[in-house]
Parts: sequence; structure tokens; C-alpha cells
Amino acid sequence: MSTRIHIPRLPFLTRMAGALALALGLLGPAAALAQTPGGTLRTIVQPEPPMLMLGLNQQSPTQLVAGKIYESLLRWSPDMQPLPGLAKSWTLSPDGKVYTFELQSGVKWHDGKPFSADDVVFSIDKFLRSEHPRARVVINQFVESVKALSPGKVEIRLKEPFAPFLKSFVSDNMPMVPKHIYDGTDYKSNPANQTPIGTGPFKLKEWKKGAYILLTRNPDYWQKGKPYLDEIVFNVIPDAASRAVAFERGDVQVVSANDIDGVDVARLRKVPGAQYTTQGWEMFSKLAYVQMNYARPPFDNIQVRQAVMMALNRKFVVDNIFFGLGKVATGPISSTTPFYDGNVPAYPFDLKKARALIQASGVDLSRTPVKILSYPYGSAWDRLGEYTRQSLEQLGFKVEIESADAGTWAKRVADFDFDLTFSYTSQYGDPALGVARLYLARNIVKGSAFVNNQGYRNAGMGTLWDQAASSTSVDERQKLYSTIQKQLVEDVANGYLFEMVIPTLYSSKVHNLIQSAIGINDTFADVYLDK
Repeated sequence: MSTRIHIPRLPFLTRMAGALALALGLLGPAAALAQTPGGTLRTIVQPEPPMLMLGLNQQSPTQLVAGKIYESLLRWSPDMQPLPGLAKSWTLSPDGKVYTFELQSGVKWHDGKPFSADDVVFSIDKFLRSEHPRARVVINQFVESVKALSPGKVEIRLKEPFAPFLKSFVSDNMPMVPKHIYDGTDYKSNPANQTPIGTGPFKLKEWKKGAYILLTRNPDYWQKGKPYLDEIVFNVIPDAASRAVAFERGDVQVVSANDIDGVDVARLRKVPGAQYTTQGWEMFSKLAYVQMNYARPPFDNIQVRQAVMMALNRKFVVDNIFFGLGKVATGPISSTTPFYDGNVPAYPFDLKKARALIQASGVDLSRTPVKILSYPYGSAWDRLGEYTRQSLEQLGFKVEIESADAGTWAKRVADFDFDLTFSYTSQYGDPALGVARLYLARNIVKGSAFVNNQGYRNAGMGTLWDQAASSTSVDERQKLYSTIQKQLVEDVANGYLFEMVIPTLYSSKVHNLIQSAIGINDTFADVYLDK
């Protein structure tokens, strides 16, 4: 006997109120659109993504644009509850090991081919198991089999219960990939990577490199009557000041994340008609860090890494470089994510102790110059690079900064070709999904910028990660993750900087922009514009 995931029965008046609210939510946009159908939403993508094939690249710009092209089986409410996506319902067996998904009917790929259970099996069991830096960790450890029970039904059998498994089904983590396009091909060199084919509400119409990416309405989208917009234009504007001006003048209606410099946020909030929110990042809980390459001196020395942490004034970074849009991190797990433990070794800003650590390390910094690979996500990250250079030079480092665009940064990090760089990654509601991938020794694999690229190894830690992921006891998981956090911070597995607070500003003419726990990275199927 299985347990069906469903909306619980509510008292009659509550159900009627909910039904009325739902009706108004659906009819409100429809009524407006009856007078002003369609329209073009203009926004920004910064930096320009290297590609839009979401199964192969998960950088933030790719997520933003391709999240309208590709979909997963589920979506997530702001309070992290699963919602139907390409799956309309799902059941879980009493032993917690068998998930059965009923798929939506009438779904087509953008090339007109039908979407079916075979695509789900191929996506999870072949494509993502091979290529995806996060999904493959979960799939390879927990998924025993993926079977098509019928064209509209899929069974996923786990080797053992894994409580956060459903949270794997986010569009950038478990995107559905067309089997008829990719099966039997070299995934990375498939020509379709340049012309992505998904099931989402928008299709790629044109990509003029260095200028814009244009998505157009999918007329055959499985949610009838949606999307409401005719087009979405993602403008590529390299200069931060010009991006801010574009929003002020109304040339673009939405800016978020890397689009705007922190120094401009307060001013842009005062633009007439501007709306402001920090919601829509609940699934991600992004955490920024310094990444030091263990395979290269001097960062193969733990005392050097600890000295780097004590040379960085992280509160100064948050308050002055990112203008208060963040919270100093204590370790690898965000305080908004389950199993966080702040009782870990501390690295207070202390140049005197940092210099003492360098001296104790026995490393001659004059013989090991360091290159900082710049993080190409806006001027704040450029300032962070400069601040880090100055801080390291106070310890005796010889430092250079190497510039890189998003594609170059991703390739070099994926090839372990860096001394020191910066990154921020998403937590996905559970350490087993968003954090473990960065530290498992078996995930030191070339080809992705979001695995264990620093080359961290610690004998025995792999066992702790596996036990924490597979345990069904919350208390046991907490105990294990607490041990893990303390060890990672002590080892400086990464240099934890801050938990990110990400603002989104948008015109009051834009409606239904933030509808889920992945915010602006979601489909935009419900977004509409006033006349």
C-alpha cells in the first residue's frame, strides 16, 4: 500500500475561501489579459550565460533564462512544500523507498514530440546520472532503478530511504531532457545544446551574443492559456551603472541578484512604482565562499588556509562591499537550512595571528605567488577580489588578479585550473542535496564548476556524509552534520564568507513575478503585465 501525496481535506468554509482565492488568482490575470493580452517583459541577464542547456550548466545566468525553457517533475512553494510540475501527483511506499509519479497529459517538447515516461527515465537514469554535479551524487548513491510503468507513469526505486529525495526535483537540479534528442549522442557536443528544447512555457527564439536573449511564448504549453507573456527579453548590459539606469528609465522592468550593485539598491527602491523583495530564494539559501586549490601550494597547507580566513574581515565584506546584503557565514551550511550548527571553530579577523600562522606553516610566500581568478558576477565581486588581494599582500603573498568571463571561469574551475577564486552555491533545502557535493572525495571530477573543485580530502568524512544522508533519524542526522561542519571549518575546506541576501526590484506593472521558492528562476508561466 502506498501513501498518496494530496491536499488535505479542510472545513467547508475554509475550502470555499481557498477555492474563491484560487479562482480570483486565476481569473484576475485572465481578466486583465482579456483587455491587454501578451506583452513583452524586459529584464537583464548578468553575466551572459555560456550556454542554456540546463542539464549541462547550472550557473546562475543559465538558471535564470533556461528555467523558462526546462521543467522538472515538481515545483516548490515559498514555504518549501512540493507542488505539481510535469508530475501531477506522486505516491510514496510505506517503506519510503518507492516513488511513483503520474505525469501531466498532453505535454510536448518544443519540437512537437510528446513528453513521456521514457524521457523521465532517460533524464534521471542516464543523462543526469552521468552529467549533473548535484543530481548524480544523489542518483548514484540512492537510486536503484527508474522504470516507465506506462507512458504517463514512472517508478523510482531507492536503495534505501532518503528523506529529502523530493527536493531533488527542482528545474536546475533535475531538469527533464528530451530522450529523442540526446540518447546515444555525446551529450556535451550535441548541437541541441545551442538550441535548447524543453517543455517550458517559453522557447528560445534568438540569441544575439553580447546583446540579448529572446524567448517567445510556447503556444503548445501544457498549461492551457499560459504563459500570459508573448516574449521575454534578457538584455546583456556589461556595465553595472548602465543596468541601474535601464531600470530607472523603465527600459527593463525587473532587476535582481547580479544585475545591480549593492550601492544602487537603496536608490532604485525609490524609483516611482518600484517594488522590492528578498523572497524567492528559499530553496537556494546561497552561501558565498573563497575556494582555494588544495593541489597547488601554498593552499595545500592548512595553516596557510587558516591564515587566509583570519586575514579577511568578513563583516567588512558584508557591510561595505555588499552593502549589508548578507550575513557572515559560520560554515558550509546556511543558518536557514536544516541541520545548521553554528558551534564551530571561529576565525576572527586578526592579522597578527594570521601572520603567526604563516610563519608556523614554514611556507615561503615569496616563492609561491598566487593568482586570484576573478568571479565574473558584477562589480561587488571585483571589489571583493581587490580586497582579498590587499589582505593577502599584508601577509606577504605576491598576488595577481586574472580576469575571466562566465564561460572561462566555469571551464577553468571545472578543470581545477586556478589558485584561488570565489563562488556561491545553493543549499537546496538539505545538506545532502546542496552541500555534500562540494566535499565528497568521490566528487573530485573534472567537467563541472560545482563539485569538489578545490580537491578537499579527509579520510572518513565520506562515511559521515553517507550516514547523514541515509539516516531516517533527525537527531542522528543533526549529530552527524554537526560533526561534519566542525571538521570542514577546522580544515578550511572552503573559506566561508557570507550567507547571501538577494534583492529583486521590479515594476508595479509586473504581476506574479515571485511565485515559488526559486523565484525569478521559475518558469514565469503566470507572470503578466499591466497595459
